[in-house]
Amino acid sequence: MRNNAEYLNKIDLNNFHGKNGYYGSFGGCFIPEILHKPIAELKQQFTDAKTDDTFQNDLNKYLHDYCGRPTPLYFARQLSEMLGLKIYLKREDLLHTGAHKINNAMGQCLLAKHIGKKRIICETGAGQHGVATASVCALLGLQCVVYMGALDMARQQPNVLRMRLLGAEVVAVQQGAKTLKEAVNEAMRDWSANADDTHYCLGSALGPAPFPEMVAYFHRVIGEEVLTQLGDIKPDALMACVGGGSNAIGLFQSFINDHSVRLIGVEAGGLSLAEGQHAARMQTGAVGVLHGSKTYVLQTKDGQTQQTHSISAGLDYPAISPQHACLADLGRAEYVVADDKMALNGFEVLAKTEGIIPALESSHALGYIISNAKEMQNQTVVINLSGRGDKDLSHYEQSKNKETKA
Repeated sequence: MRNNAEYLNKIDLNNFHGKNGYYGSFGGCFIPEILHKPIAELKQQFTDAKTDDTFQNDLNKYLHDYCGRPTPLYFARQLSEMLGLKIYLKREDLLHTGAHKINNAMGQCLLAKHIGKKRIICETGAGQHGVATASVCALLGLQCVVYMGALDMARQQPNVLRMRLLGAEVVAVQQGAKTLKEAVNEAMRDWSANADDTHYCLGSALGPAPFPEMVAYFHRVIGEEVLTQLGDIKPDALMACVGGGSNAIGLFQSFINDHSVRLIGVEAGGLSLAEGQHAARMQTGAVGVLHGSKTYVLQTKDGQTQQTHSISAGLDYPAISPQHACLADLGRAEYVVADDKMALNGFEVLAKTEGIIPALESSHALGYIISNAKEMQNQTVVINLSGRGDKDLSHYEQSKNKETKA
């Protein structure tokens, strides 16, 4: 990874995407020919929407009145005292549907309605993006189809029920590992066949350009609010879990040019860093192309995508956002690992110290800082609490039972 302060100071990292959707050497648009036209149209429509007063007014109104923005920045007093830190939680868990995902779902579905697309498809892992998209489609009168791996459906059954109640068709994906990667595969196939009337509401800062830029744009509100809410408080570090990386890039964007603030992404260490037992792309991955984007990918020596594992369905994905790959390559952001046990500990500790049950995804960031508090004594850290843990309670109970039997 490059760590060159002189190079960093020459570029505006608040808008660090280059031509053709590249972030440094990462990103791009690797797609079949059938998607060239819809991608080109989407790029133009998104560009137009950023300066369209009607679209922006509608988006801001829905974010406030329907989604519940702004979300609080909460000082976790008891957790802070326990660890010898000052920990602030950005409460994205308090948004409608229970996670940051609705920021992006609202933006993309509203854009689709503005351009006349009546059918929305999406992929989901933990189910939060699916629930958010299904909710917004119900609000806007759009048809919704959600692709979800069969394994993820089993461990996130409450969210499957929510999506169906909201009127979405939930399609179980039975191929491969039956998780998020396979759900993305099926959604891409659907979009390739139905692009004329269908918008693919991709749920993370992944995929072919302009999706990484678009998802980051709709989540930028997270960091913008934090910057305002901190006031005179100077954070030493920002921290967020990283699967695809949408909640983290949303938090990081407003601070990228402030080199006094550490940016720390926490990946899923799973059971171990052995092949097939984790989703830590920055630790053991290599540069490759997956789902239309060049980035760090977990892959075998012959270039085949590896199987992944995480206790959290939302982090169980073999690639990372090209934006995060670029920030790592530049040395601007750090990417660390929390394993399943650390995540479970974070889940329990926050519940017992602050009365807040976090998503297992967010629990990776909590678990990491609990395990490494001695190295950060007296520092001020903002953690993005990207979602709430209602969806994870049964999976948590099953995991604890396995530990007890072991």
